[in-house]
Amino acid sequence: MTDDLQHGPLEDRHRELGASFAEFGGWLMPVSYAGTVSEHNATRNAVGLFDVSHLGKALIRGPGAAEFVNSTLTNDLSRIGPGKAQYTLCCTESGGVVDDLIAYYVDDDEIFLVPNAANTAAVVEVLQAAAEAGLGAGLTITNEHRSYAVLAVQGPRSADVLGGLGLPTDMDYMGYADATYAGVPVRVCRTGYTGEHGYELLPPWESSGVVFDALAAAVGAAGGEPAGLGARDTLRTEMGYPLHGHELALDISPLQARCGWAIGWKKDAFFGRDALLAEKASGPRRLLRGLRMVGRGVLRPGLTVLAGETPVGVTTSGTFSPTLQVGIGLALIDADAGVEDGQHVTVDIRGRAAECEVVRPPFVEPKTR
Repeated sequence: MTDDLQHGPLEDRHRELGASFAEFGGWLMPVSYAGTVSEHNATRNAVGLFDVSHLGKALIRGPGAAEFVNSTLTNDLSRIGPGKAQYTLCCTESGGVVDDLIAYYVDDDEIFLVPNAANTAAVVEVLQAAAEAGLGAGLTITNEHRSYAVLAVQGPRSADVLGGLGLPTDMDYMGYADATYAGVPVRVCRTGYTGEHGYELLPPWESSGVVFDALAAAVGAAGGEPAGLGARDTLRTEMGYPLHGHELALDISPLQARCGWAIGWKKDAFFGRDALLAEKASGPRRLLRGLRMVGRGVLRPGLTVLAGETPVGVTTSGTFSPTLQVGIGLALIDADAGVEDGQHVTVDIRGRAAECEVVRPPFVEPKTR
C-alpha cells in the first residue's frame, strides 16, 4: 500500500472492530472483520453493516438542475420526482461508461449524485464541461466527496435495525427520506448493492461516527455483523450486479453489460445517445453472462472462456458463492459465438480447463423489494 491512499472517516472504528484493510479505488477500505463468508451469510440471513464512505458524492444545484441531468445521464429522470432515487449512467459519446451512479431527486433545482469512488472527479468534470458549454447555465456543480459518509444496512432485519433507532423504513424501493439521529441529519434511501432488503444512509462526514456506533450496536443485537469489501463483492456477484472497471468501463457499453433498462431511449438527448441507439439497432457484439462452475475451483477476472477449442469471451468477475457453495463468475461472451444459457463452456484457469454452465444472472433470487 502506498501513503497516498484516501482514508474514510471511520477507520479508527474499523480497526477497533478488528478489520483487515486493502486498497480499493484509491481508498483504504475494510476487507473483512469476522471473515467474508460469515459476513456474507449474516447479510443474507440477518443484517450486515457496510461502510462505503469511499463512494463519491456530487451536487448539481440551480435553475433547471433536474432538466440538465436528464439531458446528460442515460436514465429518464422525468420518471421520478422528489424523494426518489434512480440508477443511471454517465457515458462517453462513443457509448462507453464513465461511471454508473445513483441520482437523488431533491427537487427540480437540486440533484445529488453518488458515483463510484475512483470516478467522482471524472463525472464532475464531464458535467461541469457540459454546463459551461451551455447545457446548464447558472448551475453549480460541486464535488462533495468528503461532505458525507455512506453506511449501508442490508439484510432481512435491516428495517428492524433502523426502526429501532427511530429512522424511517417505509419508503418504496429507491425512495428516500431525510431524518435525524441524535441531532445528526441523515438521508435514508431504500437501496443497496447486495440483493437484500436494505438501506443506505448518508450522514455528514464529520459526525458519521455517531450514526455508525448506533447502527453497529443495533446490528449486533439483531444477530448481524459489520461487513467489509469482501462480502460486498460476493453478495453483488451473486446478484450479477456490475462493478465499474469490471462489467462496465470506457470500452464496455451499458448494452453489453445488460444495463439497457437504465437508458431512457425515448429521450431527445443524453451523453452517448447516438452510439447507443446504433448499438441497440445492430445488437451488442458481446453480452454479459453468468458462469456457474460444474466442479471445484474459483473464477477470477481476466480468464479466457472457450466453447470447445474456440475462445469466445473473457471473465470480468469471479468468486466463490457462500450461498450456493460453488464458484461463480460473470463474463463477456461474443454475441456471434452462439453460446446459449444452459450450455457448458470451459474457462482456462492457469492452464486447467474448468467446466462451467452458462446461466443468466442473478445466481440468487433478489429480495430488494
